[in-house]
Amino acid sequence: MSALAGQVALVTGGGRRVGRAIALALGEAGARVAVHHHGSADGARETVAAIAALGGEGATFAADLRDAAAPAALVDDVTRRFGRVDLLVNSAASMMRTPLSSVTAAEWDEVFALNLRAPFFLSLAAARAMGLAGGAIVNISDHMGFESWPQFVPHGVAKAAVADMTRALAAALAPRVRVNAVAPGTVLAPEGWPAVEQAKAAAATPLKRLGTPEDVAGAVLYLASAPYVTGETIFVDGGRHGAR
Repeated sequence: MSALAGQVALVTGGGRRVGRAIALALGEAGARVAVHHHGSADGARETVAAIAALGGEGATFAADLRDAAAPAALVDDVTRRFGRVDLLVNSAASMMRTPLSSVTAAEWDEVFALNLRAPFFLSLAAARAMGLAGGAIVNISDHMGFESWPQFVPHGVAKAAVADMTRALAAALAPRVRVNAVAPGTVLAPEGWPAVEQAKAAAATPLKRLGTPEDVAGAVLYLASAPYVTGETIFVDGGRHGAR
């Protein structure tokens, strides 16, 4: 039996893309999954239906995590529905493409509200909900937080801070709660990304391919159930970070 069987996992941004793959993997492993969404209600319902088809249990929860009060309220909602929270996966994020010369204060604040502030306060609320039993938190960082991407500066800076936050929370919440992060590389090509650019991105990795959401989900599953690992960031980027 999986170590995650029967546990309650809250996955933010679980209605689409990488968050959906993580929610499905956790459901298949036997976890009861709280699938958070903001603008993808249909996707969240489809994710829950797919979890049910795998024999698992899930439910959808709507929240705009840019609202400062939303993280604590979301954890409260999940606790009322499932009775507890054992695992938090901070997957929801904003990846705003903005040339450095035109970044506005409003755009900066929006990216940081969702990519950094929300995971921080979700983590605090989840740790309180976990109580003496403890649990695990997995943050989704990004390889852009460790490289220079001029078109994604707010996103990259926020995701670099997620890795620092992960280490700080791991120390502060130990030994009751383990906190780790996954830093994906290029996963799921954005719509409209030219094939030639995709090929270049794949060629830049030692494994010579782009990643998949399932690659990221596998790392999350490991960290969710690895009892002697905390404060770490695992790169799921085809070896790009390690080869630098």
